[in-house]
This record gives sequence, structure tokens and C-alpha cells, in this order.
Amino acid sequence: MTRDFWKSGHTPTLLSAFLYFDIAFMVWVMLGPLGVQIAETLQLSAAQKGMMVATPVLAGALLRIVMGVLVDHLKPKMAGLIGQLVVIAGLLWAWLAGIHSYREVLFLGVLLGFAGAAFAVALPLASRWYPPQHQGTALGIAGAGNSGTVFAALFAPSLAVAFGWGNVFGIALIPVGVAFLVYLVFAKDAPDCPPPKSLHQYMNVLKDRDAWWFMFFYFVTFGGFVGLASSLTIYFHDQYDMTPVHAGYFTAACVFAGSLVRPMGGMLADRIGGIRTLLVVYSLAGVFLIIVSFGADSAWLALAGFMLAMGTLGFGNGAVFQLVPQRFRKEIGVMTGMVGMAGGVGGFYLAASLGYIKGQTGSYQLGLLIFAGLSFVALLGLTVVKQRWRTTWGAAAIAGAKV
Repeated sequence: MTRDFWKSGHTPTLLSAFLYFDIAFMVWVMLGPLGVQIAETLQLSAAQKGMMVATPVLAGALLRIVMGVLVDHLKPKMAGLIGQLVVIAGLLWAWLAGIHSYREVLFLGVLLGFAGAAFAVALPLASRWYPPQHQGTALGIAGAGNSGTVFAALFAPSLAVAFGWGNVFGIALIPVGVAFLVYLVFAKDAPDCPPPKSLHQYMNVLKDRDAWWFMFFYFVTFGGFVGLASSLTIYFHDQYDMTPVHAGYFTAACVFAGSLVRPMGGMLADRIGGIRTLLVVYSLAGVFLIIVSFGADSAWLALAGFMLAMGTLGFGNGAVFQLVPQRFRKEIGVMTGMVGMAGGVGGFYLAASLGYIKGQTGSYQLGLLIFAGLSFVALLGLTVVKQRWRTTWGAAAIAGAKV
């Protein structure tokens, strides 16, 4: 990372965006690491467990569109403040009133979706401060907030054992409140924020086929990452009879692998081009998902397989967002929302389908194999569009960055 990069933007905003994103993601997926204990208390079926961990993911996906609109109309900082206040209110309710039914836990999942929608705020907030040649690095750093999912998997199960899972929602208010204050004080909107667009203009973006390609590419990379992050605690518990705490530790290791490499994916894409990076990502992700679908004999082998799969998908997350701002710089707010929504829908699909298929067949294999197939479909799609992208909007004279 060069000195030129740090001089080219606004570091306090970049780091504030990272912290906001990090803590928001911790809260967004916390029902996954708490899933074993909540399911035992509420007597949930396999399908209900899958839906419980998938609901915040779907809500976050859909709310990214809402937050994308707010980003363009109210500017990123104000949109982020609103989203954080909703999450704080949801956590307060869950802590003080308690969660007593499947319906209530789903409602909490919807409120936690506002934390997942932080994606549509943090990335434009950071992106608008940096030139095209540093987009992959800047968005890789801001997007490394995926690492918040590590904290949820690492600490939520053990805190639930010590204090009861209902009190974990109250404990979560501490880091959420700190992140809110840091964001309030240090985050600033870029001076060249584009003017707000009408709803008609937002819909026009969807008439561009490239928008749909980006949405599908992120459906696979981010969907795979967050779907597994939400499901693996339950997976390790079901498959290897691990305690919730130990299953959480294994999940944290997998999530850490996927989060750590996201900035590296962005930086590599800046160096060799996002397309070339993604061609490798989808090939490897498909292979690793096929391997883990067969179920390793030991939890340690499964851990290694899932770490490789999530690391590869995390790399892809950084690479996709090296390309998006180059193609849709003027529409980065709405495109971040749209692409982020698609990624969240991918995560919902994976988490919900794993629970449903486990309930129907007694195995997770088919769900993992189908998602591996989607990785290869993404690889085929990228092969189809790469030449056109490189010779049109990705031409060096136009983009000023490698595609």
C-alpha cells in the first residue's frame, strides 16, 4: 500500500467506514453463532433454524436498496446514522423485552437487517474520496468490515453460556455505541457527492446488462461468504456434535479467512485487473465447495476445506468492487445498494437452502453442490463478458485502472 494511496483520499472517513461496517456486520450475523442455543430454547426444526439465520441476511439485502437511495438523497453519513439508530433500537428491544417465540426472532432478524445494509453506506462513503486507480484498495479496506462476523462467531456463543443468549443483545450495544460515536465525529461526506437521482434514474441502471452481471457475480462471492458465516456454527454442531462454543470458534476461523483476504482481493485486482482475479476465484471456489460437500471425516479437515472456500470467496468480494466503481462511478450509491442486495440474497438463499435441504434429506451436501454449480455459472458468465468489458469501459484510456 503506497504513500500515494493515503494522500489521495480521507483516512479518518475510510477508517470510520471500516469500523461502522465491522461492528454492523458483527451484529448482522449474530443469530447464526447464537443459533444452536436459541434453537434449543425455542425448539426449532432444521428448516426453522435455517430461516432464522437467513432472515437477517435477506432483510439486509433488501434494505441495501433503501439505504442506497438514502445515500444519494441524504448523503452517506446521514444515511449511516439513521441505520445505526434502528439497529440500536432493535438490540434494546431484544435485550429488555426478550425473545420468546420463532416469530419474534424473525422480527429481530428483520431489524438486524439494517446492520447488514451498512454495506450500501460504508462503501460509497469511502469510495467517493478515492480516484479510480485506488478504488480496489479503498473499498477493500472499507469492505474488510466483513471481519465483524469473526467477532460474532468468536464471542457470542461463549457470552451466551456465561450470561444467557438474551443478554448478548445488550452486551452488543457497547461496541455498537462506540462505533456510532466514532462515525458521528470522524466520518465526512466527500465534497464531490453526485446530486440525488430520481427513482426513474435508479430503474434505468437496471436496464444496463452489466448491472445484472455484477449483481450475479456478487450473489456468488458475497452470498457464499455470508451464507456460510451464518450457517457454519449450526453445521459444525450438527455434523460433528460440537458444543456451540467450539462450533463458534471453528466458524470464526473460517470467517476470518474470508474477511482477511478481502482487501488483498481488491489490491490484487488493482494490480492485475478484477476480471483476471475473478476467473481464478470462481474456479477455486467451485472446487472447494464440491470438496466440502462430501463431508470430511473429521471436523479439522472440514475446517480446512471451509477456510479455503471462504478465503477464495472473500478474495472475490474485493475483486468485484474493484470493477463496480469503474463501470458505474456516477451511480456508485445505487449500484452499491443493488450489487450488495444481490450478495445478500445469495447469502439468504444459501443459508435457507442448507437448512431446508438438511431437513428434507438429512444432509447438507446437495445445498453445497448447487452453490458450487453457481460458481461455475459465474465463471462462464465472466468468460462471456470479459472481452467486451476490456475493450469498452475497461479500456485503459477510459478507466485509468486495470480491468
